[in-house]
Amino acid sequence: MISVRDVTKSHGPVRVLDGVSLDVEAGTVTCIIGRSGSGKSTLLRCINHLDVPDAGHVLVDGRFLGYDLREDKLHEVSEAVLARRRADLGLVFQSFNLFSHLTVMENLIVAPRVVRGLGREEAMSAARVLLERVGMGDKADYRPGDISGGEQQRVAIARALAMKPKALLFDEPTSALDPLLVGEVLKVMRDLAAGGITMIVVTHEMEFARDVADQLVFLEDGRVVEKGPPADLLDNPKSHGLQRMLSRAS
Repeated sequence: MISVRDVTKSHGPVRVLDGVSLDVEAGTVTCIIGRSGSGKSTLLRCINHLDVPDAGHVLVDGRFLGYDLREDKLHEVSEAVLARRRADLGLVFQSFNLFSHLTVMENLIVAPRVVRGLGREEAMSAARVLLERVGMGDKADYRPGDISGGEQQRVAIARALAMKPKALLFDEPTSALDPLLVGEVLKVMRDLAAGGITMIVVTHEMEFARDVADQLVFLEDGRVVEKGPPADLLDNPKSHGLQRMLSRAS
């Protein structure tokens, strides 16, 4: 589904990603862990082409997201084409990023109408199903400021699903939440994983990663240092970096 090959990305003099390669199979969950500044969020942004890699490439279902390959050369696609392709990868941010002046329902139907070209009634019908799926069916007419952080994040997940993406990318979706609200968001994510949705999750929730992930990836200084089954990395970390991180988390 998603193939990352030798991706490098710098911000100014700082090399944030340094030759990262990663494969994510359809219907699987990959969790990415690492200390702050290790490149986790930048990797998600490169996969979604919000950040353009300086070198290397990302393929989604065998196709470049921001380029077309013609005569063995990469050519940038238009912003409109990029927007349509980017919609195949739903991105859920840690800070929700809902439109505060719109209702929950309106937040869900904007992108499907603008990018996918759905009619209002069709978009609303699909949105009602998704709100029920994340336990927010009774909050369609609320505004984001009138619901809790956990509820806002569940709306953000429903909004990402409204685009019918091929995969969901989560950037530490529980880090901005009160500890009491974390469980309700993780439950939705567990249900999505059980339903076979392809997911890449940047997280510090180690038990979630252990229980749900098919693949765990440890990033350090912009490099993939360890990857494999979660139990292998969490119970028998080989690198000093992962050993230190886990010891501090325990």
